[in-house]
Amino acid sequence: MRPERSHSMLNIGFLSFGWFSGAPGSNVRTASDLMHDTIALAEAAEDAGMDGAWIRIHHFEQNTSSPFPLLAAMGARTSRVELGTGVINMRYENPLYMAEAAATADLIADGRLQLGVSRGSPEPAADGPGEFGYPLPVGMSPAEDSAERIARFREAISGAGIAAPGARAHVRAGEKLPIQPQSPGLSDRIWYGAGGEESAKRVGSLGMHLMSSTLVEGGSGEPLGVVQQRQIDAYRTAWADAGHEGTPRVSVSRSIMPIFDDATRTYFGTTLARDEMGANRDQVGQIDNFTATFGKTYVGDLDKIEAELRDDEAVMSADTVLVTIPNQLGAAFNRNTFDAFVELRDRLAPDHTGPTPASALRGRSY
Repeated sequence: MRPERSHSMLNIGFLSFGWFSGAPGSNVRTASDLMHDTIALAEAAEDAGMDGAWIRIHHFEQNTSSPFPLLAAMGARTSRVELGTGVINMRYENPLYMAEAAATADLIADGRLQLGVSRGSPEPAADGPGEFGYPLPVGMSPAEDSAERIARFREAISGAGIAAPGARAHVRAGEKLPIQPQSPGLSDRIWYGAGGEESAKRVGSLGMHLMSSTLVEGGSGEPLGVVQQRQIDAYRTAWADAGHEGTPRVSVSRSIMPIFDDATRTYFGTTLARDEMGANRDQVGQIDNFTATFGKTYVGDLDKIEAELRDDEAVMSADTVLVTIPNQLGAAFNRNTFDAFVELRDRLAPDHTGPTPASALRGRSY
């Protein structure tokens, strides 16, 4: 039986890895290029009728690292698309300062932030959080440290009292001072990037939304969508068992390269050739001392990609698909592929009732 979505429609957004480099062919050569081009990507996504603009966060690398100034700028230049992170490594964060920054960006975006958080992934620094002033407490694992920070952050954005009042504070007796500003509804829009079934269960029990990437724990040799669907099922069961209100949301990431003109064939033709030879497939390997399944690239014309995505259990079960994009090709190139993503969304979810592209954005230069 085909798994059912928790929402009646499918959302599609891009996930930018946010790389910049001076390599030949890169149109995003400096950090300044990256910031301006990422804002342009969000505008282009909205113009095309996509549903989301999400950015990847990593430290000590040449990509996006400080999300909230960028999200605020993206929010100021758009009006409809969801703006998300995939994901913020909470071991680098002061939860209370992050609560202030997140609420500020969400208010600028009129309540469109969808914040993905997690304990992080392998990175180049030996102890990045320690360099930021957050060494791992003795006797605590990275997962426990990040869990405490996430709990504190969620408490702060919920409006709960945080700080004991001083002599000049204007609060009632017995009350504590909450973080300011507050952005109503933000606490219901926190996602967690889970790696496997056990972490997915914890996410469901805690009442956060689930993000699952192109790499998940487990190496049975089964397709990524099958492995990922077990993760999704565990998450939804845990959400229901915990009695949370609302509808749990699930996003999955996929690498999708539609070929529809000479430019896309030039860039993606080699991947298509590998696919036709059977070399483009899900892979099993070792990362950070655990076995993982890494998803293949969906490449070709829209009919081919649509058929393959329909056979992907997790894609057909999730309510949001985040497409990883070649951001160094620039917003102008990616704008053309966004139209193809929107068509795929509508083919996969014929009842999708998302808004039409904002005509006011037409004609902008990306």
